[in-house]
Amino acid sequence: MFTAILQRFYPLLLLACLLPGATLADWHRQEAAIMGTVINVELWHEDAAQADILIAAVMQEMRRIDRLMSTYKPDSELSQVNATAAIAPVAVSKELFALIRRALAYSEITHGAFDITYASAGRYYDYRTGGKPTAEQLAEALPAIDYHHVRLDEANGTVAFTQPGVYIDLGGIAKGYAVDRGMDILRRGGIKNALISAGGDSLVIGKRWGRPWYIGIRDPRNKAGIVSMIPLEDAAISTSGDYERYFEEDGVRYHHILDPGTGKSTDSVRSTSIIGNVATDTDALSTSVFVLGVDAGLELINSLPDTEAVIIDKNGALHYSAGLALLQ
Repeated sequence: MFTAILQRFYPLLLLACLLPGATLADWHRQEAAIMGTVINVELWHEDAAQADILIAAVMQEMRRIDRLMSTYKPDSELSQVNATAAIAPVAVSKELFALIRRALAYSEITHGAFDITYASAGRYYDYRTGGKPTAEQLAEALPAIDYHHVRLDEANGTVAFTQPGVYIDLGGIAKGYAVDRGMDILRRGGIKNALISAGGDSLVIGKRWGRPWYIGIRDPRNKAGIVSMIPLEDAAISTSGDYERYFEEDGVRYHHILDPGTGKSTDSVRSTSIIGNVATDTDALSTSVFVLGVDAGLELINSLPDTEAVIIDKNGALHYSAGLALLQ
């Protein structure tokens, strides 16, 4: 019976395949190395060519933000701020101004656990070569780590540092921001079901094959291991871990998430995953909670609406925010 039906419709199926522009609805996915991590875009679209155009637009936006906010590019706008803001106020784009202002707001909310001036000491670390600041360099850098040193002039659109030695880095918030920007492009393109991820920051809309998206939380000590799968629809999740950029020396793990109070890597947790509505926010909060630790971190998350957390402490134990704890 099936063979007879197939023979009947085979000419029509062949014609559909041969017609110019004829496509079948499907999932479309691409990856690219941008912002020092892997960018992944996955979406459902009826037209493969249009899907490719939208994905390319997302990747282009990611590259634009990287050119604007990377501290590794000497000609980026952020690098220009770091070069001269301690000498005189620097006029910046509205976009960069707004993201720095948002970062400083998180510094206030977290009482300094999130602090973009951590880069005053962070710039001395090289996780590829095992480089770290000397005791003298760290002592000199610590007084510069204080978000109050960053002054924003709303009227003139400028950024200034109140003392020399201050450097800022938006690595704890920029990837989430880029993910949000990319998803805005897909929404404007009519996409209803999609995922965008940038390293540990992901944002999903809609569903995948009629079911929620499932995002895995990695075992910090086993690259192939997953400790939890989180079902998500129209939500963001960001994970910060001590396994992302690190080196070990004399039994000490030096990783890229620094305690602003010491200029050294924190060691009370292995990873933090924050779930919320906006990737910019979950990105900043995952870094914040990592620095705060389990108790203060959960207290913060439980005080915020529509926000949940999964924390893996230094012993590998899992801790959940109030909303998720009810589901365990």
